[in-house]
Amino acid sequence: MYQNYITGQTALTLNLDFTIPNNHLARVIGWFVDSIPDNVLLDDTAKTGRPAYHPAMMPKILLFAYSRKVFSGRKIELMLEENLPMMVLAGHQKISYHTINNFRSSDHANELVKKSFLYFTNLLEAEGLINEGAIFIIDGTKIEADANRYTFVWRKAVEKFHEKLKGQAVELYDELIAKEVVKAMAQETAQTSQGLAELAQETEAEIEKLNEEIEQEPKAIPDGSPRKIRRRDFKKLLHKLRKDCVPRMKKYEEAEKIFAGRNSYSKTDHDATFMHMKEDHMKNGQLKPGYNIQAATTDQYVVDFALYPNPTDFKTLAPFLKQMTTLDKFDKIVADAGYGSEYNYSMLEKEYPDKKYYIPYTMYEKEKTRKYRSDPTKLANWFYDEKDDYYLDQNGVRFNFKYYSQRKDRSTGQVRDFKVYEADEFQLTPELERLAKTKSGRQRQVRYNPNWQYLKEKAKEVLQSPEGRHIYSMRKYDVEPIFGHLKNVFGMRRTHLRGKKKVETDVGIAFMMMNLSKYWNRRWSKDQSSVCQNKKTVKQLKLRVGLIVFSYLRASFFPDTFIFHLLFNSTCS
Repeated sequence: MYQNYITGQTALTLNLDFTIPNNHLARVIGWFVDSIPDNVLLDDTAKTGRPAYHPAMMPKILLFAYSRKVFSGRKIELMLEENLPMMVLAGHQKISYHTINNFRSSDHANELVKKSFLYFTNLLEAEGLINEGAIFIIDGTKIEADANRYTFVWRKAVEKFHEKLKGQAVELYDELIAKEVVKAMAQETAQTSQGLAELAQETEAEIEKLNEEIEQEPKAIPDGSPRKIRRRDFKKLLHKLRKDCVPRMKKYEEAEKIFAGRNSYSKTDHDATFMHMKEDHMKNGQLKPGYNIQAATTDQYVVDFALYPNPTDFKTLAPFLKQMTTLDKFDKIVADAGYGSEYNYSMLEKEYPDKKYYIPYTMYEKEKTRKYRSDPTKLANWFYDEKDDYYLDQNGVRFNFKYYSQRKDRSTGQVRDFKVYEADEFQLTPELERLAKTKSGRQRQVRYNPNWQYLKEKAKEVLQSPEGRHIYSMRKYDVEPIFGHLKNVFGMRRTHLRGKKKVETDVGIAFMMMNLSKYWNRRWSKDQSSVCQNKKTVKQLKLRVGLIVFSYLRASFFPDTFIFHLLFNSTCS
């Protein structure tokens, strides 16, 4: 027997149930957003006009749309008409994609997303997932910006052509000075767009003055009018200033402001920096515009994140820790070797003495190999006499302490102290004296950084302890899956907005969606296990009832056999 199934027949269906299950992801999203205080959710709105949509509704629909890999504003608008959970979260209201995109691009959404991680961390603490001695792990990944790959601007090129243009501006300035057009202007002022614009104004004023004088001249002048020749030269200069020099100078000045210490930017997204990506479709190390995402996790939950323009990780640790609002909840900091530097170690020792860090330096793994330990060219493998403070290399050349020196790191501004050891001019044998010199005939020198060596030994001791090995091993399965899920599972391999603040909002919504999905999955799996246990109990109960019914039927229809069976069982027992 089958149900009636006829296509194309008119049917009247009444569906009055527009609810979703209690264990649905949309319920968790709605519950979490509603737990955020109103003073954080609400924003100042206009007193007149149509009332705005409630700010609690917009994060809900965005979080659920991102969980379904829908990032387009138009597709989110379509979901609000076709998807039941989205309709429930939106209160059955139809929202235009303009409104959705405007909210995602607003400063209020940026602040709301950032503060939501604080409330989610408090939720984890209430659940007992963050307790005394908690660990958070930092790592970074690069994500491609929503910008054209070939609209690059390089700082070296801009600086090169800017200097050439300044030289041309000086030549124009000297020419106008010689022709007595400019009288009171410094040469440095003429090398700016504002100064060039003033030169153009004064040249134009000189041309107008010549026009008045030319009108008073007779029509025929033997050998031509010298004023017309002078005016013709000034018009050429004015055209060069207005059409070439001033626009280019403004462009270079604006570009240098946009760089803000970076080496490149994209014309279609000024905040994006060109950097190497793992996704290299051309297989030639092509640079692409992107952002460096830094995330801190605990138990595979993202507790904070930030975006930086530099492609390397070691310069992001200090600003990332400074902007973290939940840092006081964690006692241990874990990161990979990309963060291990003298600057970061010194910063952690000075500014966060109450935190214990598990961060290897760049050469940590290599120094543990047999090849490195047996390499006679490494200073660490040379003989050192602590009493007389000298080194002996693999050939027996003696290096005595010569002087102290300092070097300033350009990228961080840190001043590093070194001890310089120089090979003695007089060695034990002539062969050693020859080996004590370089090819150019100077005495060989080696540098030793006591502070860096102390910090490396301390980091090595922490990492090689049983607790350190266990804690550092957590990094691989705690923070690495976050970026894998973001790019591969949820398909966010490229940002969907332009500008640092907007991209922060975009990435923050994705991270919070991943947190809530993981939280929902773990809660849902517990409910499913209890359901499975109930199913087993029901099966066992059905089996017992079946046995009782079978025994009753057997006793009714075969009484002799049943009595013999009972007697046999009692005898055996």
